[in-house]
Amino acid sequence: MNFNKLKSKFKERKLYFAENNAIRIHRAISWLESSSDVKENDDLTFIGLWISFNACYAVQMPKDEILSEKENFRVFLKKLVKLDTEKRFYNLLWNQFSGPVRLLINNQYVFKPFWDFQRGEIKDWKKQFDQSVEESMKYLSTQKVVDLLEVVLDRLYTLRNQLVHGGATYKSEVNRSQVIDGKNILSMLVPLIIEIMMDNEYEDWGEIYYPVIST
Repeated sequence: MNFNKLKSKFKERKLYFAENNAIRIHRAISWLESSSDVKENDDLTFIGLWISFNACYAVQMPKDEILSEKENFRVFLKKLVKLDTEKRFYNLLWNQFSGPVRLLINNQYVFKPFWDFQRGEIKDWKKQFDQSVEESMKYLSTQKVVDLLEVVLDRLYTLRNQLVHGGATYKSEVNRSQVIDGKNILSMLVPLIIEIMMDNEYEDWGEIYYPVIST
């Protein structure tokens, strides 16, 4: 479902949403729209899609309960997959995007320990990488949706960091394959996430970051 259809669906059902959920989904759709505005630009499309995804899952938590990004992903993904009664994530990962998913998982340049090794923070990355690829292929063959989604998003998070923190050149040929694969995966994944959230408007998706403050 593209952003126009999501936007229309949201307008029709907005009154049924709790305020937090309405703001969260409105923000996510707005950034999904931004990615469509720059669809000819792989870097900016990826960044817009990631911000849309971030708007979906980010939650405000007490300081003593703050989870790591990886933990946030898993909590969020487990809820989404549980609510996905039509197995749309399964269809996306195994039928539509198994090729790009495999390419992304096998790309060392979006594997965080590879960069930790380059900075001298660890002694070896290859063993971890080979193990991660092997485990991911098992997830793919045994249809472990949450585990596979977590690996994919972990890889994409590394790519996100490279782009957002200025660790890659704009429109660089060096990282084209991972940017294009990441953009294509997110362009299918993010609308599906938003749609599932809209179909479950009574779910508690957590306190939003930066609530709207009326003056």
